Amino acid sequence: MPNQTNSKQAVVVGAGLVGALWTVFLARRGYKVDLYERRPDMRAAGYSGGRSINLAMSVRGWAAIDKAGIREKIEKVAIPMPGRMMHSETGELSYQPYGKADEAIYSVSRGGLNLELLNIAASFPNVSMHFEHRCADLDLDQPRITFENLQTGKEVTVDAPLIFGADGAFSAVRFALQRTDRFNYTQKYIEHGYKELLIPPTADGKHRIEPRALHIWPRGNFMLIALPNADGSFTCTLFLPFEGENSFQHLTNDDAVRAFFQRYFADAVPLMPTLQEDFRDNPTSSLVTTRCYPWQWQNRILLIGDAAHAIVPFYGQGMNAGFEDCTILDTMYEEYQGDWSQIIPDFSRQRKPDGDAILELALRNFIEMRDLVGDPKFLLRKKIAAYLHEKYPDFIPVYSMVSFSNIPYSVALHEHDRQNALFDQILAIPDVEQKWNGAEVEQVFLDWKKQA
Repeated sequence: MPNQTNSKQAVVVGAGLVGALWTVFLARRGYKVDLYERRPDMRAAGYSGGRSINLAMSVRGWAAIDKAGIREKIEKVAIPMPGRMMHSETGELSYQPYGKADEAIYSVSRGGLNLELLNIAASFPNVSMHFEHRCADLDLDQPRITFENLQTGKEVTVDAPLIFGADGAFSAVRFALQRTDRFNYTQKYIEHGYKELLIPPTADGKHRIEPRALHIWPRGNFMLIALPNADGSFTCTLFLPFEGENSFQHLTNDDAVRAFFQRYFADAVPLMPTLQEDFRDNPTSSLVTTRCYPWQWQNRILLIGDAAHAIVPFYGQGMNAGFEDCTILDTMYEEYQGDWSQIIPDFSRQRKPDGDAILELALRNFIEMRDLVGDPKFLLRKKIAAYLHEKYPDFIPVYSMVSFSNIPYSVALHEHDRQNALFDQILAIPDVEQKWNGAEVEQVFLDWKKQA
């Protein structure tokens, strides 16, 4: 018998991507949902929130969209990217497929997707939205939460038998939990920041470069990336250290910006007519990771998405991981017949290792993107991995595990270490460049498989 304290009433804090999607899931389950958001209503004010790096929707994200029954609406704004397009310093292009011919990640606008999810959530009569409401206090002894109305300055306290904190990396709900006994929390900024730039569409609304790819200009300790948008533009993001030889520290005027881009991204400069204005006007933002545990309190307050596991964006999995939280919770709802006293602690316990794993995988993938993607040995490794995957389908490259399957992130992290050891052996074979698909490589692989 489900716990009777779990009345069909819930408060979701945070109307970003995960909060909006989870509201849809709850509404479909018949819950009366009150969704609170600190920012103004972006349906009227336009998108103005947080990070604006384009998103790469992959299998985990689509699984949540499917389960919520809204795939058709989201597909309209998604552009498939079956591979990376690498730009060398001399302007040469090389293409690396991400997986098999029919596999792709999808570029979606963060703001556009957020707006679409909010519109879908608002279509449910059992959903009420409250914008410009800041979470001011959480009564951990009673099921109540207090918000400050930022328009009037007045506070409103509401009963909340179920609270879901989907309010991002700097979660107010998590901050309340941090005051409880034995709550573990760490926060770490990486040395790099980011700045959004733009490649506009051509005069006739077309993309200026190949739209079916994620473009990367890898330059060792820093990089530029570009993801296509449906309007023919590309959202570009420069990832650069805050300090050091090549860093934001030295890009303080138009001349320095122009010289830096001409030196390192010369083929991108003609594509970016507003480069200097964008660089001057758009903020330089930081990148933070967070770890915490437990993600819940008394089986009635739960952290999801970035509030539980904020990561850097280098595997394109931040949104996908948050959306997968929704999928797993909804599946547990069925398994436990809606008994949140079992769902919430079990989710917190089971999901935590995967949150830690994707944090680590994302940090490792940053090194791959900025340092290795142009390295001949790395390209050979990718070619051999694709060959082995084709011949032995049970061998799945780690990137495919993360982006094209629902295999737990913790399993993918374990396999990343194992596969690194495998390819260390393979690439040490003399003249492996000439016999990459030969018997010697295959024997090393088969010996490695026996050790699993």
